[in-house]
Amino acid sequence: MATEKIDQTVPEEQVGVAEDVKPVLPPESQETESVDNEVNAAAGEPVAEKEDNVATPEKEAVDFSDEEARLAAEAPEYDLGEAVADEEETAEAEKSMTEERDFDLTGKTKEELLDMFSEMLATKPVQSLRRDVEAIKVAFYKLHRSEVEQMRKSFLESGGTAEDFMAPVDPSELRLKELFADYRKKRDEFIANLERTKEDNLSIKLKIIEDLKELINSNETLNHTFTVFRDLQQRWKETGPVPQAQVKDLWETYNLHVENFYNFIKINKELRDLDLKRNYEAKLALCEEAERLILEPSVIVAFHKLQKLHEEWRETGPVAPEYKESLWERFREASSRINKQHQEYFEKLKEEQKRNFDLKSELCEKTEELANSVLTTRKEWNKASEKLLEIQKVWKTIGFAPKKENTKVYERFRNACDKFFEQKRNFYLQIKTEMEHNLQLKNEICEQAEALKESEEWKKTTDELIALQKRWKEIGPVARRYSDAVWKRFRAACDYFFDRKSQHFASVDAEHEENLRKKRELLAEIEACDIVSGGFDMIKDFQRRWSEIGFVPIKQKEAIQGQYKAVMDKLFSTLRGNDRDRQLNRFRDKIENMKNSGDRRIRFERDRLYNKVKQLEADIALLENNIGFFSKSKNAEAMIRDVQDKIARAKEEMAAAIEKINMIDKQE
Repeated sequence: MATEKIDQTVPEEQVGVAEDVKPVLPPESQETESVDNEVNAAAGEPVAEKEDNVATPEKEAVDFSDEEARLAAEAPEYDLGEAVADEEETAEAEKSMTEERDFDLTGKTKEELLDMFSEMLATKPVQSLRRDVEAIKVAFYKLHRSEVEQMRKSFLESGGTAEDFMAPVDPSELRLKELFADYRKKRDEFIANLERTKEDNLSIKLKIIEDLKELINSNETLNHTFTVFRDLQQRWKETGPVPQAQVKDLWETYNLHVENFYNFIKINKELRDLDLKRNYEAKLALCEEAERLILEPSVIVAFHKLQKLHEEWRETGPVAPEYKESLWERFREASSRINKQHQEYFEKLKEEQKRNFDLKSELCEKTEELANSVLTTRKEWNKASEKLLEIQKVWKTIGFAPKKENTKVYERFRNACDKFFEQKRNFYLQIKTEMEHNLQLKNEICEQAEALKESEEWKKTTDELIALQKRWKEIGPVARRYSDAVWKRFRAACDYFFDRKSQHFASVDAEHEENLRKKRELLAEIEACDIVSGGFDMIKDFQRRWSEIGFVPIKQKEAIQGQYKAVMDKLFSTLRGNDRDRQLNRFRDKIENMKNSGDRRIRFERDRLYNKVKQLEADIALLENNIGFFSKSKNAEAMIRDVQDKIARAKEEMAAAIEKINMIDKQE
């Protein structure tokens, strides 16, 4: 008797059932692991996907934390207003570009970043802080967003929904906003004070110009006048910047009166030439410095340094007329080359940023196309996720777009990514819901199997357990953390029943072996019998005795039954052959008697036999034709065998009739 116990050597859910029926269930734990992973991953991606992916871990997602942090750092509460960076703030920026800065934010916590911010506000000039403040804001929000994302994931894993999640107020963020407000206030005060200072400086320089005018009409000695002139020049240089709108006119007026002083005041030639020589040397040095700036690697640094050189040029007095044009032409030529480099740099940068914007817009379109796609299978979602991951990697390789477009295009890209991953999360949450339903169904099957495991209705219960196993196979996967437990529960119930069934039928096996021995002995007796003398009564006795012997082992059943059929067919064939010979002998005697009565009766008998042959031929043809129709119907095998038996009997009957006809013909 075949055992139905689950085979421990086969994969997890291959269930052995009655006899040769062995449905194989899928290895559930392997399948559900991937779904669990995908549900967990799709539950909350910010922009880049962190998919657990599916029995196969997902490729590493693209990191957009820098862009996200920069976007958060540009929130309205961090706007510095309409005030333009002043000269000192620009100068500090230039200095930070050319000098090594002791400013490392790597590994800093949020609290440490805020402490640095607070210390800078207390110890450094406000005009020197802008670049460092921006760096602190970005570093802070990178940490802040990471913490919020972790809280969101924990919330989802604990059973919450994305719509219900709300990040708690971060005291550190409130402190950052307070520090920035303090910084903005100090900067605004600095700019306001600077504007007042520029107005004061304008008044001072206008007064210096007036003093220059009066100096021309002075009655003082030459040495005293020239000393006053030098003092006025020094005061002019020491006075700070004036409002930008007044710079050009003010400088031209000052320079005019300086030249007037040289041209109209009668000073001795030696002092005048000495001053002109000193101015020549100063402007020559400025020309050389401007020419060196042409080779400066940074066109930005070169441009800003050139502005300083132009200020110094304006502040430097006149030179001898024969050098004036050549020096200015030399200085102007160097300035033109630097300005051209500066212009070309920004034109190139503008073109590059425009190209970057076009490339990013194209990536936005592709991402939006993915986000709007109708995806219905895990395979489709995985394929689309891989495409989006590649798009994100390409995005990271593209530089900035124009400033007014950069934030907008990134927000467009982020929104498309968020939409894609939100839809994916919903898809896998739906799968998770289905798996929970599948778990409920499988628990119900376990309960039914456990209710059947004590049954002693072996055949009925075996069929019912087979049906439960088929239903189990049709139900989809469950969550990985429940898969092994629910499967082991079901398998334990099945094993318990089939173990009991095996033990029950083990006692029957010995009886089956004894029955096999008895049937083999009966076969030997049948083969040795004299069937001719015993006849059909002997065959009936053999059939009775065979049927009274019980079941044999299932593995031997077909073979022993085949041997029995072959032996019995041989007995029937022997008896039928003897019977046929007797019938022909009787027919031969019948023909002899007919001859004594005349040929008419013999002719009548021959016609009857001939018609019978024709009828049998027609019957055989009809039966053979019907077999073709039976083969196309269900359960056709039994009908075909019955028809074939009829055809065989008809052919035997026809052969006997033909032999009788031949016997009549020979008598004639």
